[in-house]
Amino acid sequence: MTAPRFHTLGCRLNAYETEAMRALTDAAGLSDTVVVNTCAVTAEAVRKARQDIRRLRRDNPGARIVVTGCAAQTEPATFAAMPEVDHVVGNAEKMAPETWAGIAIGETEPVVVDDIMSVTETAAHLIDGFGTRSRAYVQVQNGCDHRCTFCIIPFGRGNSRSVPAGVAVEQIRRLVDKGFNEVVLTGVDMTSWGADLPGQPRLGDLVRRILRLVPDLPRLRISSIDSIEVDEALLEAIATEPRLMPHLHLSLQHGDDLILKRMKRRHLRDDAIRFCEEARALRPDIAFGADIIAGFPTETDGHFENSLRLVEECGLTWLHVFPYSARPGTPAARMPQVDGAEIKARAAALRAAGEAAAARHLAAQVGRDHPVLMESPRLGRTPQFAEVAFAGDRPEGQIVAARITGVAEGKLAA
Repeated sequence: MTAPRFHTLGCRLNAYETEAMRALTDAAGLSDTVVVNTCAVTAEAVRKARQDIRRLRRDNPGARIVVTGCAAQTEPATFAAMPEVDHVVGNAEKMAPETWAGIAIGETEPVVVDDIMSVTETAAHLIDGFGTRSRAYVQVQNGCDHRCTFCIIPFGRGNSRSVPAGVAVEQIRRLVDKGFNEVVLTGVDMTSWGADLPGQPRLGDLVRRILRLVPDLPRLRISSIDSIEVDEALLEAIATEPRLMPHLHLSLQHGDDLILKRMKRRHLRDDAIRFCEEARALRPDIAFGADIIAGFPTETDGHFENSLRLVEECGLTWLHVFPYSARPGTPAARMPQVDGAEIKARAAALRAAGEAAAARHLAAQVGRDHPVLMESPRLGRTPQFAEVAFAGDRPEGQIVAARITGVAEGKLAA
């Protein structure tokens, strides 16, 4: 009898939920099982999930294979039809103890995927990070109420729902008591946090409450946000709370107004630039990451140039570049598509711009002092999330003072 193995694809929230499922499967006494937690963000992600499932079956001939996650939620029939798959489990059902208990004793149906839009609450699952002692992740939100034309995720995650602030605070206290020095707040659409709670608090209210009520937490970090929905309380926290890390990952997606409208985004190019300028004025040491899609349907050379220029105009440091991939069932999939080779070339140009921006940021840190959170004995991260390599061992999970002496292989040296 062997403990379940997990294979996780996609976002940080999926990784978080894998850790929660690990606890649930252990409690259910599940054995000889491989759980595949899938991503549906692109057609390529679904193709990769199918490829990985076939490989995992070859590598684990006697094991039960359970497929869950966003692709299982949006395309249950696709995975149920695969001879390698024993169970398909929806995104809500994967967080239910009874699902795994039923699989363990053979009483769960082969396909357990209900209407995700009927889910109205998100539970706070208590996990202790991802196998490290450096940082812990706390899910405070799930789902999305927006309907961007390229995105299938709301149909995999459901509508937006929030974990109450008091629950989040208690979980963070518990993690700090266990020795974690950094906590990352995660969700699908973080800036919508609170809209479904009494009094409709905002994300900034949650951040300030955490920092006030958990004074022993050294570092709080926020995952991806939608800059157009940032509230005044969050801006105030950016300006006044040194324990809130000066690093924001922005869901920008594009730098051209017409393409942004066709994406059904809620901001325009100037809104993104204005936000970055305002945040940098409040916190001069802040660094921005961003998601940008290359080759969205109808994108011309001129539209793409506007995205390319946005890297410099917003002062972006860390880029996540996504070559556009049509998702069946989304409005964008029915729009005139850009040639595949052109999409690839544009994605490469964006990545090159991102690499140059990151190199400039790293070079600017040489000679500076940073408090670095150690992720392993010789590798840590600055508040702005740059990797720092050390010549000698440091205590894992601790925050150490470091003088940056150089840059090597995309990392700072200290």
